Amino acid sequence: MTNPPPPGNWTDPTWSAQPSSAPPDPTLVAGHPVPTQPGPGNPYAPVDPYAGGQLPPGAYAPPGYPPPPGYGYPPPPKTNGLAIAALVLALAGLTTCGITGPIGAILGHVAQKQIRASGEGGEGMAKAGIIVGWIVTALMVLGIAFYVAAIIFAVTTGNDSGSDSSY
Repeated sequence: MTNPPPPGNWTDPTWSAQPSSAPPDPTLVAGHPVPTQPGPGNPYAPVDPYAGGQLPPGAYAPPGYPPPPGYGYPPPPKTNGLAIAALVLALAGLTTCGITGPIGAILGHVAQKQIRASGEGGEGMAKAGIIVGWIVTALMVLGIAFYVAAIIFAVTTGNDSGSDSSY
């Protein structure tokens, strides 16, 4: 509901639609120019950082602050499964008397070939599986050779109980 105009010739400056003086210049504050706002439109409107611009009216801004581009470390590459198996089997050869050592070494060679072709991670594990696997295999072969030599020595130098009876 609006109030009627005041009676007579008296005019109320708050009611009159005509301004009594020129409006102030919005680009000046206390005689100094106002700095311009960055970008077009409303500077307080929500901004979609992934689209590179402002969201349409009524849309919500995405939650949280995304990291700036190029921030942090890239995700590590997927590790080759055969490289893991090669290292595990090569190390298990230490407790299985060397039986799984050669398997770990061979799997390490296969894993290195796959890593070069696919660019996966795990090159160090494959190399460690190869080294440990062949060392364990060499120790197993030396152990078997020593055991066979001990048996041959025992058989050749042993007393013949049937020909020399001193009872």
